[in-house]
Amino acid sequence: MKTSLTVPIAIIVGGVIVAGAVYFSMPKDPSTDTGSDNPALVRPVGADDHILGNPTAKVMIVEYSDFDCEYCKDFHETLHQVIANAGVNGQVAWVLREFPLSEIHPNALSHARAAECAAQVAGNDGFWKFADTLFKNQPADPVRYGEYARTVGISGDAFATCYANASLALNTRIMDDRQNALDMGALGTPYSLILVTGKPPVLMKGSYSYDAVKQLIDQALGN
Repeated sequence: MKTSLTVPIAIIVGGVIVAGAVYFSMPKDPSTDTGSDNPALVRPVGADDHILGNPTAKVMIVEYSDFDCEYCKDFHETLHQVIANAGVNGQVAWVLREFPLSEIHPNALSHARAAECAAQVAGNDGFWKFADTLFKNQPADPVRYGEYARTVGISGDAFATCYANASLALNTRIMDDRQNALDMGALGTPYSLILVTGKPPVLMKGSYSYDAVKQLIDQALGN
């Protein structure tokens, strides 16, 4: 049975999430971060992840992202630069996971579903091409999903069928990614970790510059 406190509490909780999402989507100075994050709870990288680069790379950058987040767009470009350089020798790879901030971005969940359909129809390569297109057209218009798909060589009919009949497995995947971020203490995007086997995860909250990411990678590799 609902009480008279249900609505006010919901408003307060929603307000905290929104405020946190806005705050943590801003670039941060790691030295001033006093959050209660627990990056050790990050889900291990698996074969079903969206990976750009060598799947057996020594360094894995795991990013939880929202396609309507402006800082995610900037960081997306930065990580492409990282992979283009540091990933050439196979030592660094990038994992992109869904963290739709539906509380502040009404289309975030739709974008995540569309990206997952691109992966379902055209595999890992299709996912990355579609993700790039969503960020390039930010704020992306859901009406144009079919156009975006065709632009990157994905069958429009197959994509439309997937999106119109979004499966429970597809939605569960998105929510699992989001929940894993929340479990670690994430309140916004981009929320990323540098993973190296045998070492504690290195947390990156917000959009970092190329030089900052490269420095953290070099430290992780012991360079």
